[in-house]
Amino acid sequence: MMTRLIMAAMLALTLPLALPGTPGALAQQAAAVGVDEVRMEPLSQTVPVIGRLVARQSGIVAARIGGPVADMRVSVGDRVQKGDVLALLDTARLERQRALLVAEAAETEAQIRLAEAQLTLRRQELARLEGLKNSVAFSKGRHEDQRQQVVVAQTSVGAAMARNERALANLALAEIDLYDAKVRAPYGGVVTLEHTETGSYVPVGGSVVSMLSDRKLEIEADVPATRIPALEAGVVITITLDDGSDHQAVVRAIVPEENPLTRTRQVRFTPDIALNGRVLAVNQSVVVHLPQGPYREVVTVHKDAVITRQGQTFVYLAADGKADIRPVQTGAAVGGRFEVISGVAPGDLAVIRGNERLRPGQAVTVADGS
Repeated sequence: MMTRLIMAAMLALTLPLALPGTPGALAQQAAAVGVDEVRMEPLSQTVPVIGRLVARQSGIVAARIGGPVADMRVSVGDRVQKGDVLALLDTARLERQRALLVAEAAETEAQIRLAEAQLTLRRQELARLEGLKNSVAFSKGRHEDQRQQVVVAQTSVGAAMARNERALANLALAEIDLYDAKVRAPYGGVVTLEHTETGSYVPVGGSVVSMLSDRKLEIEADVPATRIPALEAGVVITITLDDGSDHQAVVRAIVPEENPLTRTRQVRFTPDIALNGRVLAVNQSVVVHLPQGPYREVVTVHKDAVITRQGQTFVYLAADGKADIRPVQTGAAVGGRFEVISGVAPGDLAVIRGNERLRPGQAVTVADGS
């Protein structure tokens, strides 16, 4: 209260007195003013940092098998979808090998049937011998031999089945080689370089083409270490493209490695989905607006409400139809507003027009549209 009285006395000395002959003092005259509500909003001070677009998927597409290139299906600049054939290797030898393995698998299946038939025959002979156990024609030695022949026949069935499994496995490998003879795109993107051509021989793991996915881009920026505390995974920031358009991006990861020369750390941002419809390029520059400090909400007033006289900062509030003077302590600028550390509260009506000639306690009327 004492501070308000001192401020009122100082303002009374600096403002002009009422003109002689006017009906009443100026403090009794109602002044039309414009007001703006004191409100709580996030502090959004930012620092621009130059970043760049990087592809999440890029690199060399290699051949999984060796062989001569029969046909190159793409060229530099072609856009492909996941699974599209990039190159076709010669498959003549692979097809003959597959046919050979198909015949081998059929042969082993026949061997299984033969071994099973022999096992059935041996079991029948053993059953007949066991039926003669109570007769004089029964031979114990022959009976033991026949039991062993049944065991041998069972083993032959197992061996035939094992050979069949091996033949089927080799056939499956041949099928895989035939499938891999078509070099396919592992993801959708654009071909950036051809490493071979039709007629050339490509070894196992040899490079065929280089490609990158320009539909799944991230933003990479070298952020000063002093700005890292204000960032964490999930924080939303604003980015600006070359065309001046603003978009949102989310902090995906902060690489825990600092460059000792620049004292920066690499940060990856995931842009919003709106970027997918734009023509963008890897290594394109992007302005990343980093927060200067941790997220916090502050009380703010319109910049036109703040008055500074004789080293004192104050605002007028329109309360109960009168001008209420409030000394304030201001902080950081928030766009077209000032942070107020003390003096006002959210919901107060700060006078932003007509406040230069107001006196404490003067009647005020709020203009329409305020």
